[in-house]
Order: sequence, then C-alpha cells, then structure tokens
Amino acid sequence: MSSPELPQRARVVIVGGGIIGCSVAYHLAHMGWTDVVLLERDRLTSGTTWHAAGLMVTFGSTSETSTEMRKYSCDLYERLEAETGQSTGFRRTGFIEVASDPDRLEEYRRVSAFNRLMGINVHEITPAQVKDLFPLAKTDDLLAGFYVKEDGRADPVGVTMALAKGARQQGAKLFENVPVIGINTRNGAVTGVKTAYGDIEAEYVVNCAGIWARQLGAQVGVSIPLQAAEHYYLITERIPELSKDWPVLEDPSSYVYFREEVGGLMIGLFEPVCAPWNVRGIPEDFSFGEIQPDWDRMGPYVEKAMARVPISMTAGVKKFFCGPESFTPDLKPIVGEAPELKNYFVCAGLNSIGILTGGGMGRVMAHWIINGRPDVDVTSMDIDRLHAYQSNPEYRRTRTVESLGMVYKCHYPTHTMLTARGAKKSPFYDRLAARGAYFRDVSGWEGADWYKPEQPTIEQHSWGRQHWFLTWEAEHRAAREGVILMDMSFMSKFLVEGRDAGRLLNHISANQVDGASGQITYTQWLDETGKLQADLTVAKLADDKFWVVASDTAHRHVETWMKRRIGDSHVHVADMTGAYAQINIQGPRSRELMQLVTSVDVSNDAFPFRAARDIDIGFARVLCIRITYLGELGYELYIPVEQALHVYDRIVEAGTQVGLVHAGLKTLASCRMEKGYRDYGHDIDNTDSVLDAGLGFAVDLKKPDGFLGKDAVLAHKAKGPLTKRLLQILIKDPQPLLFHAEVVYRNGVTVGYVRAASYGHTLGGAVGLAMIDAGEPLDAKWIEAGTWEVDIAGTRYPAIASLKPLFDPDNRKIKA
Repeated sequence: MSSPELPQRARVVIVGGGIIGCSVAYHLAHMGWTDVVLLERDRLTSGTTWHAAGLMVTFGSTSETSTEMRKYSCDLYERLEAETGQSTGFRRTGFIEVASDPDRLEEYRRVSAFNRLMGINVHEITPAQVKDLFPLAKTDDLLAGFYVKEDGRADPVGVTMALAKGARQQGAKLFENVPVIGINTRNGAVTGVKTAYGDIEAEYVVNCAGIWARQLGAQVGVSIPLQAAEHYYLITERIPELSKDWPVLEDPSSYVYFREEVGGLMIGLFEPVCAPWNVRGIPEDFSFGEIQPDWDRMGPYVEKAMARVPISMTAGVKKFFCGPESFTPDLKPIVGEAPELKNYFVCAGLNSIGILTGGGMGRVMAHWIINGRPDVDVTSMDIDRLHAYQSNPEYRRTRTVESLGMVYKCHYPTHTMLTARGAKKSPFYDRLAARGAYFRDVSGWEGADWYKPEQPTIEQHSWGRQHWFLTWEAEHRAAREGVILMDMSFMSKFLVEGRDAGRLLNHISANQVDGASGQITYTQWLDETGKLQADLTVAKLADDKFWVVASDTAHRHVETWMKRRIGDSHVHVADMTGAYAQINIQGPRSRELMQLVTSVDVSNDAFPFRAARDIDIGFARVLCIRITYLGELGYELYIPVEQALHVYDRIVEAGTQVGLVHAGLKTLASCRMEKGYRDYGHDIDNTDSVLDAGLGFAVDLKKPDGFLGKDAVLAHKAKGPLTKRLLQILIKDPQPLLFHAEVVYRNGVTVGYVRAASYGHTLGGAVGLAMIDAGEPLDAKWIEAGTWEVDIAGTRYPAIASLKPLFDPDNRKIKA
C-alpha cells in the first residue's frame, strides 16, 4: 500500500472517522472552513459506528439541547441522499415507547408535554393502539404507549458515508489507514498531530476517536473519562408475520427495543448491570470487531426482553451480537475544548446515541470551533464538568457497571448514582453520617441531602412525596425560623493573588469586584456576546488577594476561564477547594449562634451584609463572609481542613443553646428557589444574556475600564424592553411537585418551560424558575394580565408568575 500524500498543515485536524468525526468535518466544511483534514486509523465506521442499531428517536429527552440535536439529525439524514447521492437508509417508520407501570407512565407524560413544546408530534395511545401498530407485541400488561409517527431508523454506515462524501464535496480531505500516534503542543496549546506518515500542523485538533478517545487524550494530559462496555443485540431468523414498516418498539422496563432487521427482529438490550470491556485500554488494532457474547450473564435479560414479543422466543436466533459502546460517568456526552489544552476539542462518549445525535452534535461542534463559543446550552455536557480522577481505571470499571443501565431506568429526578462513591468526602462526613445524613453524589463529593436516622436500606424513589419529605420540611422551616448548619465543602474555591489580580477579576466580572477590601460581591462572568459563563462571588480580602467561590459543577470552567485570561499579568490562581472546608450557618438566629463562638463583634453595625473577614473560633482562624444563598441572615465559614472538625464541634456545642438543626441540600434547593436565586447550569446557562436571566442588578455599566461583554450588554439594552425573562413560577395547588421541563402556559398558550424547581415549604407549593418568551415587552403588567398554568404529567395546574422573588422581595431578612 502506497503512503498517503498528507498535507503539511490544515486549519482543523479531526481524529476519528466514525459518524461523529465525519459529521464535524461535514459541518465545518459547509460553514466555510474547508481546510479540514480527517484522519481515520483504519476504515471509516470501523470503531463502533458500523454495528450501531440506527434508531432515530426524537422522543424521550427533557434536555432542549439534546432534543434539538435529535430533530436536526433526523432532518439532515433525510436530505443527505439528495445532496450527496449516498443513501442513508433513513425511514420514518414511527416509534412507540411503552409504559408498564405507574412511575414510567408519569415520566413519559412529563416528557411528552416537554417534547410537544419542542415540536415533536408525540401522542399517548392505548395498549390496544400499541397492538394495532405492532401486532406481535404482548400488550395486556401495558398502561399506555407514546407514539411518534415521524421517528424511525437509519443506516449508520450509510449516514456516515454520506456525511463523508458531503464533506469531501465541500473541499475537506478525509484519509483512511492513517493512525494518529501523537499530538504536538506548544505553550499550552495544540499545534498539530503526528502520524506514521509525517506531522500535520493545525490550529485546532478535534478528538472524535470514540472508544479510543480517552487513550488519545491521555497522551497530552487531557482527561476524557469514558469507558467501553459490552452492548448486546440479538437478531432472530425471519419472521413472516413481521413487517419492515412497523414502528420501533421500546420497552425500558424489559430493558429492550425491537425493530425489523432483514425480515427478522433486532432485539436490543440495555441491561441494568453491565460489563465494562478492556478497562486497561482498547487495542489499537480492534476494527469491525466483536466481543464473545456472555450467554450466562445475558440469558435472563434476553428472556425478559423476548417476553414482550413472544414469537421471538420460537423464531430462532440468527445472531447474538456483542460489541463495545462507550459510556460516561453521568451518561452525558463529553464535548468541548479541553481545559488542559487550548484548541484541543473533544467530541466523544455519546452513550449509545451517537447516530441519533450525530448530525446535531457535528453542527454544534463546528459552530463552537468557528465562533469560539457554542450556540446551545452545553453546561451538562461540557468536558470541563468532569475531573481527572474519573479517568482512573477503578473509577471507570465501577461506575460503568451502572451507567449503561441508566439508559432504560425510570429517570427519577431524585436519583443519585450509587457506584464509584466515596471519592471525595468533607472533613465532617463521619459526623454528619452519625446524625443520619443521606448522601448524594455532588460532582464526586458526598453531599448530605437530608437527615433522617431511620433510613430504608434500599434506595426508594417516586414522582410524589417520599419518606423524607416531612424531614425536609422540618429542616427548611428551621432555616426560615431558627438556625441551621449546612456542609457546603464541595463548593469550588479559588485564591487569586498578585498585583494585577483585582484588574483581571474586574475585567472578567460584570459587577465591581475591586472596590473596598473586606467585602464580597455577587457577579456574573460573560463572554463577548454578553452571554453567561459563570455565576459566582468574589471576595476582596486585600488589594492583591481575592477569594472566588463558584458551584461544584463550574469548578474547572471557572478555573480555566480565569487562567486563560491572565496573559502577562501578575496573577496567580490557586485551587483551594480541597484545602478549605465550608460550613454555612443560616437563619434568623444565626447571628446569635455566631456570637457564641467568636470574640469578634458580629452585630449588624460591626459585621454588615457582604462583610468578609477573618474571625476566631476556638483555636482556629476562619474566613467568615456574611452572605446567603437561602434568603436568610447567614454566614459562610471557610475553614482550613486541619481545623475543620474543631470548628464544627465548637459550633455544634454552642448550637444546643439556640436550637441548631443540621440541614441538607434539599433545604438549600427549596430555600433558594423560594428566593428566586439562580444556579448556573440548571436554571441559567451559556445561552442566556445577563439581562434575560434577571441579573442586571449585578452588572455595573459605569465602572472604569468596563468589563468583558459590556458592549453586548449595552447593545441588548438599546433594543428596548425585554421580551424574554426568567420568571418565578408557583403552583397554587399544594399537592403536585415540579422538577424540570414542565411546560408553562399563559392564557392557554405555551410560553416556556420550568428549568429547575423545588418545593416551597414556606410559600405552600411547588416553585420553579422558567424562561418565558413573551414575543412582546415582558413586564409586571403583562404577567398580571395573564392566566398562568403549568402542565404536570398531562394535567394543567393554576400558577402564579412573578418577576420579583415571592419570598422576602425587599431583602429585609438577609440585611437585618
């Protein structure tokens, strides 16, 4: 075989010729960046694309980003043949999701309402109608089906070849049998790739290497914590009664999907407990490969699956296939620019929906690379949400066992991953556990969610009130009426020092953060378009010393955002997250408690709202900041870990005099939601302007030297009254619960959906934050003139909408 004639340089080099890599190449070329090279180590599709099932299902997600990518992919695959002459095998045969128990019925009704808002034509149908559409299915135990006529299937290889051809037609160059053996870098940025046939210089490198992505990233210190797992499907012999025009049938409670395949049934499985494959590393020469099926392990799952279509049990097995698919710790894709290496992008870990979202994902990545920022919400899938330890072999081996099974589990909003736990614990963990804390996974930390000494031994979930609801209410009321202690050690904490620290932070902060020392400031960080990149606090401790605190999920994003803007400035950023524990003391009696443990005067005059000072507690020095995320008088205490237990014990001992209550993260959520406080990555994201998000009060347009994104904010203001705003939504009926993605109606017309929610124990109902698009000036009069409702699992409930917080709108409690 002759050596390929590779170019010496390209603007973008894509590594990996599966559907994702070819989609990125296609979209870059179609957006005008034609100087693109794609390198595939073997043949296109030879990794995992070739054996994918090709289900094209728009139903099922409550993520706007994922839903739109699914829709876009379907539309793209449908038109690709006309553009390229290459068949994609795309057919809109329809899709049915069946519910066989009340909890799944509730889930799918909630999902359906959101999907209809997103433009998906989903209908709830009866078991008899399911039988009409898929006559071979057993339906007597079903409660309902959810049918999308426009969904269907595609040929993964055909789609990939069409994308590749479309990319070539626009000028992109695609090379097979060219393995990338290394990545070239300089000064923290990528400069190109090494191949067996020479180096290629590049401004950008995109890792689309699929199940090899982790290994490729590790060569240059980029952590990509995905892991391959065994994934199965069975193909029966020909079944004469089966029609190729029948819809795809999916029954998650039986871990199975069905579709026609060359006259037989394809029976695809997502078993609840899976088997990781080659944790040490994927062989470099694994191409168009199969794994020896484990009949003993999979037999019970296959039997349960076949029971949904009984004829499959007697049809004969033509092929029992096992091949690898990659899964991530949270079942979300890994995409974006690596925090470790500038201009090194990753698009991998698609968790078995690479074909389904491949078209949309390629478009998102191309836009991100070309424009320097994504045009969709990527907070839940950005690579910088993950941490290096998650690439450890033991972590991947342990977590992946659970990840694959999550695909078909009932997606309870209170679920927390149960595997690979205990990786990060605050110094208080044992103390809190002794008090009955129920811990959930908080970005790898063990976070106390609520406290109840008598806990069930088996995890229990539902869509209604659970066994801990009254415990949660008691903790919430203690925060509102007394005083609570909350462990918040998982928060991301950074010490920013240097003579230029104030200038740097003031440049990237929309608010004035370089004012008087000893003061904390709430601010947002914006990009050049005025869209949100972070929502956090900056405390100025001295002229050259600042304390930056962000949420757990924003840890690496915030750190990277700062460090990449230092340049030649005299600034040093130190991650202090693990060096300092954090206790929040909140509630009307918090000042009383604090005065019992410190000699420092914490009266309102001496220690006002936003004060940030070192105080003494016993033998310890503690950074004490008077601030709140619950809407109460309160204090955040940052304690060196070696003195954390000492401080905790002193506080708890003194707390007996004021009725101190331990409260968990459920109380954090309910109190902050009553107050309308935002949470980046949940109810606000990178697609929101700071004004639409209702955070204009934290923007200082008059500060000298401006700030990053100021021109965009001014341009937005100049357009006139806002027509899109984040509103607080309260359900009038105290019974139903809000979680996420519930559709909001004004005067019977959909105007948005709930992005995040909790239960307002003080307000007396479920409460959430919803981005509302009015299409006209959105102000208090417009809100008051409307009749508001929220769709919860198919029932509309009357609601109240408000721009101002429904709890303590004048901030009297926090400043008392």
